Amino acid sequence: MDTARLSPLEPLARAYQRAVPEKPADDGLFGPRSLVWRVNRDRCFPLAGIRSLMVQALHPLAMAGVAQHSNWRQDPFGRLAATSSYLLTTTYGDTASALAAAAWVRKIHTHVRGTDPETGLPYSAEDPALLLWVHAGMVDSIVEVVRRYGRALDKEEDADRYVAEMVRFAEIVGVPRDDVPSTAASLRAYLESVELRKATPAAKDAIGVVLDSPDLDGEMKELWRDLGQVAVGTLPEWARKMYGFDAPPADLMERESVRQLLGALDLAFESLPGVLEARQRIELRMRAWPALQSE
Repeated sequence: MDTARLSPLEPLARAYQRAVPEKPADDGLFGPRSLVWRVNRDRCFPLAGIRSLMVQALHPLAMAGVAQHSNWRQDPFGRLAATSSYLLTTTYGDTASALAAAAWVRKIHTHVRGTDPETGLPYSAEDPALLLWVHAGMVDSIVEVVRRYGRALDKEEDADRYVAEMVRFAEIVGVPRDDVPSTAASLRAYLESVELRKATPAAKDAIGVVLDSPDLDGEMKELWRDLGQVAVGTLPEWARKMYGFDAPPADLMERESVRQLLGALDLAFESLPGVLEARQRIELRMRAWPALQSE
């Protein structure tokens, strides 16, 4: 693959490198023994990220906030890098770094407010209901994609444990802990219970850019398009119908085919500066934890 064409992935690589400290003060919010650590480093994460954006965009108020207060259209991969950096910092950073990242997000949210042109309803990014929708869309997407194509959620109880651990992730940005679903089933039920769901023009425009990014060329563009179609195929039927997407071909959705796509993307990503070293730091901390605990 022509790595000269991979520049849009470089912000992601820099985010990865910065977010995984060489000398953390402590084990952070989750720690090396958590499922969060294991699941959040799965190579399926780019696919889960695409699906997550597609689900999150179906809340008109959440989408309005993005459309009116974000530069995602001018720099979609920069926005993705910023989101990835936050997720990685809160997962693998020490406690102080994780809480500082959450505080920064809450500060940004104080300025994100307005009126959705589609529904005429006011919105605020500080609204716990919107924060919960975004959280649920992300976590449900991770669970669904990793179950299908990853290796970190082999057992049903593992999915529930991961969802329960990720409650903390919602709590630090302002969602009351008791409001956050703590099982995979309750998470999916919550998403289906929200009445204000719609593929607005802003949502369709945004997802059109995500699925067919103008910043990619050649083989990477084809690879990203295929992954986008897989993401479409993993959506719940109600979400796919809202966008008006057809179901992808069955052969594209097969586990081995998808893992080959993910492997090609991961190989390109890991070849960028700092990524392999950051992954090695995570792996070493996970392996060292039992030994350190026994001392």
